[in-house]
Amino acid sequence: MIRLWPFGAENAAEPPPAGQAEAARLTVVLEALAEPLMVVRAGPRAAERRIVFANAAARDFFGLSEAEPMLVAAVRRPEVLEMIEASLATGEAGEAPLESQDRLLRVYSRPLPASEESRETVVTVRDETDARRSERMRADFLANASHELRTPLASVKGFIETLQNHAKDDVGAREKFLTIMANQTERMGRLIEDLMSLSRIELNEHVRPEGKVETALVAGDVVDAVTPIAAKAGVRIELITDGPAAIEGDRDQIVQVIQNLVDNALKYSPQGGTISVEVLGDRDEAAIITEQDPERTRLPLTVPAHAPGQRFVIVRVADQGPGIARDQLPRLTERFYRAPGQKSGEGSGTGLGLAIVKHIVNRHRGGLAVESAPGRGAAFTVYLPARG
Repeated sequence: MIRLWPFGAENAAEPPPAGQAEAARLTVVLEALAEPLMVVRAGPRAAERRIVFANAAARDFFGLSEAEPMLVAAVRRPEVLEMIEASLATGEAGEAPLESQDRLLRVYSRPLPASEESRETVVTVRDETDARRSERMRADFLANASHELRTPLASVKGFIETLQNHAKDDVGAREKFLTIMANQTERMGRLIEDLMSLSRIELNEHVRPEGKVETALVAGDVVDAVTPIAAKAGVRIELITDGPAAIEGDRDQIVQVIQNLVDNALKYSPQGGTISVEVLGDRDEAAIITEQDPERTRLPLTVPAHAPGQRFVIVRVADQGPGIARDQLPRLTERFYRAPGQKSGEGSGTGLGLAIVKHIVNRHRGGLAVESAPGRGAAFTVYLPARG
């Protein structure tokens, strides 16, 4: 069996003997692991379990400073010590949870083949925080989607039963109920469409889009399509551009971003209000953090990694609606989230629009920010790397 180069020997001044070159090489590999790993050797008594090897991540995690320290000096959690002890005693693998501040960790023990000289086990620590968070997000997503579909389904079912019974001969009630059922069916259709759209976007989020998109022209197409709807609601839409604003991207998805932001603004704009759609090309980093209204709170919702000197195309959609409280801003891109006081139900959105915007912006390596305050309306700013 390959033996590891002794604990702490990676800092030794003298090179390992030629016969231990393979063990020294293995030690270098284990040192490079991001997860903590150590080898625990069993002594005659439980109190004499020693750590005979620990990689850099393990030394940092457990605070190891001396050669071959006692296990009980490094690990203080009884359930973890019991698990390692049982693994050494029985030769069977074990695992135990280890909570650390806001992280969810799990410790694993995998015994090595026993010899006449000693019994040893490999102990590793795995950070499962992101996996658990993703699991909870998936569960919440399914629960929310089920709830959003269950409500209109229950409404349609109730009206059908009513029409089948005492209201079947009431013409006025029949027309009213059929109109409501049509609205609820349309709402379910929008929800299913948004769920499928979000799923497709997440599937390809890691793939950077290719192709030239002229953002100002896309914004113009969206405004032209929405203007008749806005006019019926008594809302005016103004488009402001300053010339070419080309990016590398997926045109259909950029249409979706601007459409969702304009739809969101229209939904909360009062009669007689104005929605401003502004497209600015070839701007520097300072332009993307410029506040439009010092009385509103500005919060980044997603921030891209970009090279120094990167130029951006900015799309800003602002409304004159009721505004959003500061403590609600961080949650705006959560799936199905609606800020308190904003309307829901018939005629409302699915609660997925801003989540879709965020994922599309992430795919395009861009950023998203919001400015708002109660009574001051809201402004959403999307900035995307300009095409070179």
